[in-house]
Amino acid sequence: MRRTRQAFDEQLAELERRLLEMGQFVEAMLEKAGRALTGHDVTLAQEAIAADNRADDMDLEIEQHCMRLLALQQPMSRDLRTIGTVMKVIADVERIGDYSVDIAKTAIELAQTEYYKPLEDIPKMVEIVRWMLRKALEALVAHDLVLVEKVIERDDEVDRLWYRIRGQVEQVMQERSEVVPQAVALLLVARYLERVADHTVNIAERVAYMETGRLETLAPSHRTDVEMEAEGSADSGAGAQEV
Repeated sequence: MRRTRQAFDEQLAELERRLLEMGQFVEAMLEKAGRALTGHDVTLAQEAIAADNRADDMDLEIEQHCMRLLALQQPMSRDLRTIGTVMKVIADVERIGDYSVDIAKTAIELAQTEYYKPLEDIPKMVEIVRWMLRKALEALVAHDLVLVEKVIERDDEVDRLWYRIRGQVEQVMQERSEVVPQAVALLLVARYLERVADHTVNIAERVAYMETGRLETLAPSHRTDVEMEAEGSADSGAGAQEV
């Protein structure tokens, strides 16, 4: 019995290793897409887009591994939470890969145009959401609830940047009609990054469920969209040239 349990634990560890590998791969896609957008780099954008097929393959391989463990083993309640969490998390990671592709496609679309203002807030968002994804998956492997809290806390930073960018874009579209198509494209990129942050929060909340057995929303509920938008608007007044 002990040998059987040891073998099962090793398979669970392999499952977590594969998930971490997929997360690192998708984070690299996101990093490439962000750099492609900032640097007008079509080649880098194409690399990020091409990587999506491998990310999808990883998703399927991990899902199949989970199904084999459920079918061939006799997992206990905590094991079931772990396997169920991994299956949920790969869906979030795969979606982050899709958003990376969307950003890369926008980078190609805008590659031949000069930005009406330097990109500053969007690269900040890229760095924050990459950190959130990396740390959320580290929290899963390390069973670290403190790290879960740190990931969720940073979601507010992303929201503030999103609202600030939205306010800036709305302002520039009113003042300069010729840049409206570019401004809309950049606004969509910011929205994609805000959604990436939401998916990393989903991952963090699933890690907490895996460890505690309680599935609950951990992101602060007392901060409404109106409050976050007000903060973003206040920030944009001081730095309306940033995007």
